This record gives sequence, structure tokens and C-alpha cells, in this order.
Amino acid sequence: MSRRDDRRRRIEDAFAEFQRAVSAALGSVAREHRALATEHAEDMFELTVRGMGVDKAVQDAALRNVTPFLTVDEKRTGNPRQAPLSMAQFADRLAQIKHDWQQSYREWTTSGPDQLTALVNSVAAGPASWPYEAWLGHPGTHDGSQGVPELWRIGTGVVTSAPETSPFPVAVPLLDQAHLHISSTPDTRQLADTLVESLLLRVLSHFQPGLVHVHVWDVGQLTGSLPGLYPLTRANLLTVHDPARLHELLDELSEHIRQVHTKVLVDGHLTVRSVSGEGRRTEPWRIAVLFGNRKALKEEHLQQLQRVARNGLACGVQLFIVDIPITINSPVETVSLRDDGSATCTMTGKHVAVTLDPALPRTLVPRACAAIAEKREERRSRMSKFGDLLPDRPWTENSSAGVIAPVGFDDGEQVCVQLGDTSPHALIGGPSGSGKTNFLYAMLGSLCARYSPDELELYLLDFKEGVSFAQFAPGRKDPSWLPHARLVGVNVNTDREFGVALLRFLSDEMRRRADAAKQHEVTKLEHLRAEDPSGRWPRIVAVIDEFQYLFGERDQVTAAATQLLEDVARRGRSQGIHLVLSSQDVSGIEGFWGKSAIFEQFTVRIALPKARRVLAEPQNDAAVELPRWHAVINHESGVKPGNEICRIPDSTSKGTMDLLQTQLWRHEPGQAPGLFDGSKIPLLDALPDFLDLRPGDASPTVLLGQVIDVAGSAARVRFARTPGRNIAVIGSVVQDAAAVLGGAAASLGRQHEPHEAAFTLACLVDEAMPSALHLAKRLSADGHDASVVGIDGIRELLDSTAARLQAINTGTADSPPSPHYLVLYGVDAAQTLLEQKDPATRSSGVDSLRTVLKHGPENRTHVLGWWRGVQRLKASLPPGVHDDIGAWVAFDVQGKELLSLGPEQVMAWSPRPRRGLFFDRFEHSRPQVIIPFDTGEAS
Repeated sequence: MSRRDDRRRRIEDAFAEFQRAVSAALGSVAREHRALATEHAEDMFELTVRGMGVDKAVQDAALRNVTPFLTVDEKRTGNPRQAPLSMAQFADRLAQIKHDWQQSYREWTTSGPDQLTALVNSVAAGPASWPYEAWLGHPGTHDGSQGVPELWRIGTGVVTSAPETSPFPVAVPLLDQAHLHISSTPDTRQLADTLVESLLLRVLSHFQPGLVHVHVWDVGQLTGSLPGLYPLTRANLLTVHDPARLHELLDELSEHIRQVHTKVLVDGHLTVRSVSGEGRRTEPWRIAVLFGNRKALKEEHLQQLQRVARNGLACGVQLFIVDIPITINSPVETVSLRDDGSATCTMTGKHVAVTLDPALPRTLVPRACAAIAEKREERRSRMSKFGDLLPDRPWTENSSAGVIAPVGFDDGEQVCVQLGDTSPHALIGGPSGSGKTNFLYAMLGSLCARYSPDELELYLLDFKEGVSFAQFAPGRKDPSWLPHARLVGVNVNTDREFGVALLRFLSDEMRRRADAAKQHEVTKLEHLRAEDPSGRWPRIVAVIDEFQYLFGERDQVTAAATQLLEDVARRGRSQGIHLVLSSQDVSGIEGFWGKSAIFEQFTVRIALPKARRVLAEPQNDAAVELPRWHAVINHESGVKPGNEICRIPDSTSKGTMDLLQTQLWRHEPGQAPGLFDGSKIPLLDALPDFLDLRPGDASPTVLLGQVIDVAGSAARVRFARTPGRNIAVIGSVVQDAAAVLGGAAASLGRQHEPHEAAFTLACLVDEAMPSALHLAKRLSADGHDASVVGIDGIRELLDSTAARLQAINTGTADSPPSPHYLVLYGVDAAQTLLEQKDPATRSSGVDSLRTVLKHGPENRTHVLGWWRGVQRLKASLPPGVHDDIGAWVAFDVQGKELLSLGPEQVMAWSPRPRRGLFFDRFEHSRPQVIIPFDTGEAS
């Protein structure tokens, strides 16, 4: 072999080796490429299946079916590709995906549907979720006190992506929580109607007839929408609105929302539900169903609808919007219907397919609505009684934010009077026989049954000559009293000062509360109670019947009453003090109507039949044609849109208010109220101020009568050892004078130990002798030295007393001064006798009297005298000098006669039976009207 051939052979061998190496490398690369391609295909398969979801992947045509298009290699080999889901190379990945899929849903599959079913059953009991067989045709009984279902069933849902499609109930939030927006297609509009009808009947069948009112508006038809519900129209539970008058429906809803905000959502409440609390729903729901045509509303209608939606839920206005494009800045639940009949809703999300409940049986729906309407009519026509105003359990309400009192019924529903920060005071008007007393009893009974005495106090004042409020205080026949009453005043038509005293007490209480609020850095009673939970801060309601008597004359009483009333009316609201003023005729009260600041505070107006000037006349004349036993309740200062007309049940017959009072008294009587009866004379021995007197005070207190005030306190004079501490009684009536002198002496005797003080009773008029003897007997029984002298002994008494005083003043007395009280009956009757001068000393009995009056008080000798006229009193005093009489009580004396003895306010005094004018120049800036005591002389 030549070298050349050998070289060629080597080259060929090397090339062959190279070819083998290259082939091996290419084969390895090809295998690696195929492996990578397979892995990539598996990854893409897994990514696609996981991304689509196993449930959708197995239904996907591209993954489930073999493609009809073949590649060149598939044509060459005759081996077409398989469907991806059937390819063996994806089997492991598919198995793993299905395993992971099943594992991820394992917890849901095991317990999810059951948990949702239990949840719906727990928050949507009764018609809210039960099958229609259990409730359709049975009117509801719930009044809202048992709570409101949080969810309302619409159908059954399944999670379409789950390995096992276990069904569960689907329910949506509605009343007070969210509006409902339903979107349908032309083919599923009937399903939308069915859904609306089913939800409305669930709601109507859950609550008492009358608690839900339905309004229907359909852009496409005047009638025909929800025909099965039409029997509700005869009970005014369903209103169908004109398609061309959407604005009227929206205006009606807007006005209702406004009234709820001004009348119900007061005192910090944000929703009607929070006002009702755990009690009965006081404001009915209004469900407005709006059917559209998938076209936008007019811009003005859209904006108004959005405002209603934004503010409606808090006021009990619920919207069902069907096929109206709208965006709402308020909670809304959306249900979208598909062409295949299934639906999705925002409550469950897009991964749950909802199958709506089937339509209710066509024949049963009208029957069910008819039963609801009949029940509603039954409630409306039923004659409500006083007991229907009362709660099931007494004293369960809280008065922090105000008080609410059902007073009557309108179509079977309660109508309430509310007193709080926004409606602070009430004005009631109605002529005689219109039922004013009956209304007051209904209101007071309703209040007292709801609020305990720690939550509410009552101050009751009746100016007319009657006993409307007398039963609320303990009496001879009925020992019970109203536990909430702290003061009861009756027969005070002549004692207008008592009305002023009540207003002054309320003004003082208002300031006390304001000071406490300031210390806690708050401004309202509600906040004060929160900051000072241990304090006792009840709401105060003061009822003044026939209050026009308070403004009956142009005098100081009217001026004071007007000033105090304005103060309490203007500032009392924030301190929880509320006034209820009632009158037969308020039109002529100049002192009241002339003060707009007063009248504007009385935003609550109650007009009884034929009442004048209470409502905003002449625009509001609702009271003119009002039938008997009815009233107009208005919380908006009497303007017509605020009218609520209701029937007031009989509250004065036996077994009504009297029975409630007895029941509450037995439950917890509390302290008996104070009673001021203008027709009765206070008994001295029962007066707390008299019973509190004890011996030991160097300056004893003289009680002259009862002051006309809230506390029923006594008019008093301190007998200090200072000049002028003598008392004069001026008047011609023996009974009045004897009552004052007897009460004064008896109160003095109670403050001395036996035989410590001497009482000398000089009876200078025969008609006073029985009184003098009765007083002497009483003082002697208490262990005091009491003697009675007649007109023949008066000169000696005065002369000896004057001589003893002179001896004390000159230091020649043989003993220190001891208490000595000269009780003189009819001093002026001895004037002629006393004016006679002693021939030896040239001094008269008048001189001795003047000496006793001037020097006696410093030496513990005091005169309690009765003069039968002002000029007769002056005759006993030094000319122009009246200082020796420091206190006086005048009866049948005109005010101008007293001007020289007291301040200018005495000019307004006009005498009236069994009333005296009392003035102590050492203590008073203005005189007081007092009632003399009953000292027991008649018995």
C-alpha cells in the first residue's frame, strides 16, 4: 500500500470517527430536546389546566377534542395526535392536578355547604328562608322587637369549580342593610319579576301587616307589574304609581326621609333601627320597586333616586331596582341574570352559580296577599284600648336621649309623642269637652309604663278648679300614687304664684344640671349621664294644664312667669327638662304669644277637635273637622306636612290609668309626691318644718304659714335679740289672724323647754276668745306658762312689761331677761283705752306698747299682734316710725295701703280668701303670698 493510500485510509477513518461523534452528539441533543419539549408541553398543559380550572378544562374543546388539522410528520407516519386530555404523557400531570384540585376543595366539600346552610337558617329564620309551604298565606306576627332577619333567601347556589357541586341556600341582605339591584336580559325578565315577588312576600309574611308598605313603578306599564300583590292595595299596603310620574314617587320618598330625620332620628340616633332598639318597630319600612327597560333615567330623576338610595336605608326606605342602569353610593346587593336562567350575585361572587327559587304558585299569591290585607284591616278597625299603648314589660326604656310615648293609633299603628333635644316642649290645645284630660292621661300612662322613676320625673300642675291630677297623689280613698310624680298641684287657679314657683324650681334645677355638666365638660344631659353614671339625672316633664291662668293678668306674676318660662323653654332642652302646656284656648294669651322666643321652642303641637291657634293656621286647619276622641300630633311646629291624626283611646275610665297607677305603685312605690291643693289649708302639725323644730336655739323661728312654693315650706321669721323682731297681722277676719298667731305661738312653744318661756295672750275682741283659749290650752299642754287676759287687763300687762324692760335697760332688774311672748288679739280694739294717760306718770298705754315694741326684742320679749287695719296699726306706732314692726302678714288689705310698710311690689296685692301677704324687711326684697295654717282649732 502506498503511502498515499495509507493516508487516505487514515483520513477516512478519522472522518468516520468524526461522523460517529457528531451523530452521537446530535442524537444526544435530539433526545435532550425531545425531553425538554415534552417537559415544556407538560408544563404548558398543567399551566393551562390550572389556569382554566379543572372544571372548565375538561369542558374546553381545544383540550378535549382531537384537532382536524395534521402536521406533515403526522401525515407521513399516519399517526395523528391525540386529544391533550387523553395523551398518556399528560396522564401523570393531569392526575396530580386533579388531586390538588380535590385537596384544595376538600374542606369546602366536607363542611362548606352545611355551614352556609346553618348560617342562613340562624340569621334568616321564618319566612326569610323557609319553604313557601311553611309561611305563604299566614300573615306575619313579628313587630320588630325580635330583631330583623339579616338575610333573605333568593335561591340555591353551587360552586361550579368544585369537584362536587353540593348545593347551599343563597340569601341577600335587605331591610336597613342594603338595596337590591337586579339586572336581567330580555329572556330572563320574567325571572326578575319572580324574584321580586318572592322577596316581597317573604318580607310581608314575616312582619305584622302594616309594618311594610310597598310602592311599585314600572316604566313600561301602568298595571300588570306583580299582579299577584294587588289585593294589598285595599289595605293601603301597596301603591302602584303612574309610569309618567316617577318624580312624584321620588318626592314622596324624599319627604318621608326628611320627616324621619326631623321627627325620629333625633338625639344622636343615626338609623330608625337604633331608635327602636330592642322594642317594637315604630316606623314602617317602605319598599320601592322600580322596573326599568335597561335605559338610563332622566338626569334629574337619576340624581333624586341616588339621593333617596343614599339616605333611605337609615330611614327605613328600601329600593328594589330592576333593569335601571345606576351607580349608588350606598350598600347595594346586585343580582345578575344570565340567558341560561342562572344568576350571580355580589353576596356569593362570580364563582357561584345561583339557581333562583321557582315562582310561587300563581293561585296562592293573591290569597296570601288577601289574608295579609284582611289582617291589616282587622287591626285598623279594631278599637284600640288604653292597654294597647303600654309595653309588655314596664320600665325597660332608657331616657338618656329623650322619651317617647305612644298616645293613639292611626290605622292600627301607634302614633307617638316624642320629647328630646330636637322636640323639647309640647303645646296642647282643645276646648272644653274635646278630650284634653283624656289625652294627658294617655300620654302620662304611656310614659310611666315605659320609663322608671329613675329615668323620668313628673311635675303636674292643674290650674282649673278640678282634680285631673289629684289621683296621682295619695288620697283618702286611694292610698296609692304615681311613682314618677314628684309634685302634684290642683285647684291652683287663684294661686298663680305656685305656677311661678314651679317654673323657678325648674330653672334652678336646670342651672344645677348645667353646673354639673360643666364640671364634666359636657353640654347635654345624655352626655352628662354617660360621664356620671352614678348620678341621678332623670328626664323631667312638667305638665301645666290650663296654663293660660298663669298669664291671666298684667301684673308681676305674669311678668315673672313669662321670664322664667322663656328661660326654661330656651335652655331646658339640653338639660332634659321638658314642658307640656295645655289650654282650652291659647289664642288670647298675650304674654305667651308676644314672646316668639318662647313659642318657637314648643315644636310639638297637639291639637284636639276645634282647637285654635295651636297649629300653623290658617294653612293647617286639620283640627277644625277633627272627630271626637281624635288628635293631631305634629312635631314640626304645626306646619301641615307634619300632621299625624290618631284616635286616642279612653284613658280616664275605671280600669285604665287608675289600674296602671296601682300596678306601678305596687311594683315600686318610691317616695310619695308633694301635693299642693289650693282648696285645702295646710295642717300645722303635719308640716315637716314644724316637726323639725327643737328646743335650744337662742333665736327661735316663728312659722306664720305655708309659702306657695314647690317644697311646701313654711314662711318663717327669726326672733333674734335685735330691734324690730315683732310681728303684725293686719286684717279684719278673725279666722285668718287667729291662724297666724296660733301657728306662730305654737312654733315658738315647740322650741322651748317646759316653763322656759312665758306666753301672755291678750284677747281684746270677743270673737277671738275661742282662739285664744284654744292656743292657751295647747301651750299649757306642752308645759308652758300661758295666761289669758281680757281688755280690762291689757293696760296692766303693757305697763308692767314696759317697766320690766326699763329696769333691764337701766340695770336695776333683779333677774336676766327670759323669753316672753305677748300674743295680742285685736290691739286696735283697746286703742281708746290705751290712749288714756296715767295722772301720776302722764304716760299712756300706747306709750307702754311702743316701749315694749321698741325695747322688747333685745330683751327676749316679742309682740305678735293683730290689728284690723293699716291705719289702726300706725296709730299704735310712733308717727312715721315703722321699724319696730319687722315683719307683717296682711289679709283683706289693698296693696296701696301697705305701701308705707313694704316695697313697691305690695301695690300689686289684691286680697283673696285664706291668703295673706307676708313681708320681713330684714330678709325679703319682695313680699310672699302665704297660706295660714290649720292649727286644729276647729277640732
